[in-house]
Amino acid sequence: MKNYEQIKGHSAAAVTIVIWGTTFVSTKVLLRSFTPVDILFIRFLIGFTVLLAVCPKRLKTNNIKHELLFAAAGLCGITLYYLLENIALVYSTASNVGVIVSAAPLFTALISHFITKNEALSPGFFIGFAAAGAGIAIISFDGASAPELNPLGDILALAAAAVWAVYSVLTKKISELEQPVILTTRRTFLYGIIFMLPALFFSGSSLSAEAFMQPENILNILYLGAGASALCFVTWNTAVTKLGAVKTSVYIYAVPVITVIASGAVLNEPFTPALASGTALTLAGLIISELTKNKRTH
Repeated sequence: MKNYEQIKGHSAAAVTIVIWGTTFVSTKVLLRSFTPVDILFIRFLIGFTVLLAVCPKRLKTNNIKHELLFAAAGLCGITLYYLLENIALVYSTASNVGVIVSAAPLFTALISHFITKNEALSPGFFIGFAAAGAGIAIISFDGASAPELNPLGDILALAAAAVWAVYSVLTKKISELEQPVILTTRRTFLYGIIFMLPALFFSGSSLSAEAFMQPENILNILYLGAGASALCFVTWNTAVTKLGAVKTSVYIYAVPVITVIASGAVLNEPFTPALASGTALTLAGLIISELTKNKRTH
């Protein structure tokens, strides 16, 4: 039974990362017609609606501490992370942002190591992270493949990675409440949408009927809302529940690999030797980290 739960967790994480790895491309396409905040709001409004339709049951909780936990998860994992990521995509390439946010496992590991009791780190994890970090560095500093690289985009992407690490730890704590994943995800979405309203108001929304009439925009919005948000947040939270925050976050190492491939196919971003070697090191880091798990981690 334990092996089955582990397989279920790894499968959920893999599906999530494959879809999330391509969201940078979809967002980059949508930025031609919408602002970063517009995309964020529409995406999670659709996600919330889908989850409500799939499971209209009410999440029963009368504990203020639990509500604060959901609110913190919504603020970090929905509003702040995706706002930082979307704005970063304005200043940098999709492949570059996808690589930099892959630093999230480092932050997750550090936070989990000091806060939780069951997220111990083995020497092999750091060896794997060093390999993946080297791959990330090679891709990030490949100026030849991304001449439009803007330091502001890098900083925002790195900040997004740190915020996502906090969300991963909060998700683990939410999973301990033993509530249905769809309901807890929907509640997190609700708080995320509430927190993003001020940003939507002050940013000067550019929503227009003409933008929504373009098939390319409609397909990408639905992909982000129903697939990357509604579906993937459920599968990601399931993976965190089955594997733990640190193990699950290691899968983020695969994001740049998927993003680089998708960016080249859709946005014609070049796949240089530096990108190839960086991708190989990133995958090696993922494999090493997974093969040298600490037995105390679950």
